[in-house]
This record gives sequence, C-alpha cells and structure tokens, in this order.
Amino acid sequence: MGLLDGKVALVTGGGGGIGRGIARKFVREGASVMVAEYNDDYCATIRQELVEELGGQAEVLKADVRVKEQIQGAVEATVERFGGIDILINNAFTLSPKVLLEHKTDEMLDATLHSGLWAGWWAMQAARPHMIARGGGSIVNFYSIDVETGAWLNSDYSITKSALRGLTRSAAHEWGRFNIRVNLLSPAAMGTVFQKMAADSPGFAERVAAMKPLQRNGDPEEDIAPVAVFLASDMARFVTGELINVDGGLHMPGYQSRPGNVAEMEQQGG
Repeated sequence: MGLLDGKVALVTGGGGGIGRGIARKFVREGASVMVAEYNDDYCATIRQELVEELGGQAEVLKADVRVKEQIQGAVEATVERFGGIDILINNAFTLSPKVLLEHKTDEMLDATLHSGLWAGWWAMQAARPHMIARGGGSIVNFYSIDVETGAWLNSDYSITKSALRGLTRSAAHEWGRFNIRVNLLSPAAMGTVFQKMAADSPGFAERVAAMKPLQRNGDPEEDIAPVAVFLASDMARFVTGELINVDGGLHMPGYQSRPGNVAEMEQQGG
C-alpha cells in the first residue's frame, strides 16, 4: 500500500529537477500522475521513466503554464484521463536573466509572474471545483529562501515567490471550508538550475553544501519529494497554510548572494 494509493496528481514542470523527483516519488507511492511539461526532451524521458521504468499510471502533456488556456487544459486533461484530481503541485517556473534590479525590465517581471503567480492562480482556480467533487484536495506551491535573503539578481523571482506565499495563505484560509489544504514548500536541492550552476562553476556544489547545517545538497527525489508526499497524503490532513523549509537547514544561516563584479554589471546596463 502506497501513501498516495487512489490519488490523482497534476505536477507542473514535472519533467526535470524537483518536479521530476516529485512525479517519480508520487508514482512510487501509488498516485496516478499527469505531468505538464514544456520541454520536449523532458516530456519523452519522464514518460519513459514513469510508465516503462516504474510501471506507474502516468501521462505527460506538453503545456506552457504561462498560457492560461494551456494550464487550464492540463487540469481538464488530468480529470478526463484519471477521473478527477486530488493533488496539484505548482512547480513549473521560468527564470529571467540574472541582472541587477535596475536592469530588470517590465517584460522580465511579466514573464516571471506569468510562469509562477499567474500559472499557480489559474491552476488552483481550475482544480478547485474538481477537488470539491472529490471531497477535498491538497495544493502545494513553492517558496524560496531568496525572498528571505533578498537575493541579488533575482528581484522578479522574489516578487513572484512573495506573492505566491500570500496566495497560499489566502487560499488555505478560504478553501479550508472545502477541505482543500494549501501549503508551501521552500526547497534547496540539486534541481535543474543547480545542475547548470554546478557545471558552469567548478566547486559550486561543494561551497553550497558547506553552507547548510546538514553539510550536503538535497536530492530532488529522496529529500524534497518525500515532504511533498507528506503534504499530499492523509498524514497531513490537518496541515494547511504552512511553509516548510526543505533545505538542509540553509534557512537558518542564510547565504550571501552579492556578486563580486557589481561594478562591472552596473556598466553593462540592461
């Protein structure tokens, strides 16, 4: 018996990184999983992993969560394929170029808000009536330590994550009457962005691990996904409006993000 037997989940951005880890763990725990993914390569590989490797009940849908009709379509496709939806994992996100706040453009902020805040808003609104029909559900949104540290070069990202925290708390408060639980995860793991930074900067992985009290970097499937399973399962039936840091303790000491070449970046402009 899995912790998610009989549950139906939609995982956005589930083809790589943390989303992939969650999709894999959900299938292992017995959930039927719809993955909404934009990257063609990820679409192919995650379907092979979930269906052929793990033998799970899973489907993969190519979708751009920045487009309202596509994220709404992903919810409807989940219901049509599996008969309902119990779990919504709003993981998908698109990052803008890492530039100084004064060089961030309206277009960058707009794109970031669409991939994070608007996508989450649309997905939650679309899933709500279907969750009510099932007697309730669990929604997991994602927060970031970048908000707490005021991370350099990520202003639009931090704005979006801050807004998602407000959305999560409001939905948890209002939708509790439908037995819909809404929580936040704040992860730090070896996801897609981490892997790129590690490849571009020798020693990055070791430096980041040293910042954490647990002295290691998190694995998406083994360290982050189990907490998502907890929040999605009946074990968390009395947990809502909560923020859970899953970062090896990094939220306690925080981190310094000021780049060493600020003067050079100022000259580069937007």
